[in-house]
Amino acid sequence: MNVIFQSTYYTLYQATKERCFYVDLGQKMVRMSLCQLLSLRHKVMNIAIEDHFHSDLNAHGFEVLMLCNKEHLFILNTLEILDLKNLIAHGFAAMGLSAKTKALSQ
Repeated sequence: MNVIFQSTYYTLYQATKERCFYVDLGQKMVRMSLCQLLSLRHKVMNIAIEDHFHSDLNAHGFEVLMLCNKEHLFILNTLEILDLKNLIAHGFAAMGLSAKTKALSQ
C-alpha cells in the first residue's frame, strides 16, 4: 500500500494491486472503492464547519458520519472534522482529482 496523504489523525492509502483505497481513521481502517471515496469527499465537504461554533445549530460539536452504505459509523468532533477535510482535500490533490471548494468557486 502506498501512502497518499497523512494528516494529524488520519491516513489515506492506495492499494494498487487490490484497486482500492484505505482510510485509517485511527480506531478503524476502512476499505473503499473510488466511488465510495468520492462519496466520502462529498459528505465531508458538505459539512458546515461554522455550525460547530454556533451553539444553537450544533450544541455538542459532533458530527455523525456514515460510510460505505452505512457499514461504518463515526462520531467526530470539530478538530477531527477539520483534519478529515484536510485529508480529503490534500489526498485528492495528490491523486490529481481535486475539486474547487465552495468558497473558491463563488
